[in-house]
Amino acid sequence: MSTLPTATPFGAVRINRENLPEGQHLCEYCTAKCCRYFALPMDTPESFEEFEFLRWFLLHDRASVFKEDDDWYMLVHTTCKHLGHDNRCGIYETRPQICRDYTTDNCEYDEDWTYDFYLETPEQVWEYTEAVIQEPGKSIRSRKPNPLAVLA
Repeated sequence: MSTLPTATPFGAVRINRENLPEGQHLCEYCTAKCCRYFALPMDTPESFEEFEFLRWFLLHDRASVFKEDDDWYMLVHTTCKHLGHDNRCGIYETRPQICRDYTTDNCEYDEDWTYDFYLETPEQVWEYTEAVIQEPGKSIRSRKPNPLAVLA
């Protein structure tokens, strides 16, 4: 009984970017991180209403918000429907232009992303909103305590 060789899934073998063999492509060693989400830039929220939209966004599955430098992004954790089980593109020859233009020069291949500012729940948005949006004359800070009596 003969068995057909199966393609090794992209990402099954990891190497450091600087050790990429001549003539090979970094994608061959990746688990297709770039095909598992998309991030859209958004205006910086400034009003209560705009933060309520953020809260509404995060009431939906697989959405989060992050800041990179001073730029805000909506992150949608979703896998491209043409990504194969072997981490290869199922429509490579007819893939969208954005995919054709994407390069591995600055991709996140060897980075485990952590964000300085990341919101993933509507409760986090509410807490952040309370901290940055305050009604005039109201503060979320406790009042200044009276000084302790000094015994002489």
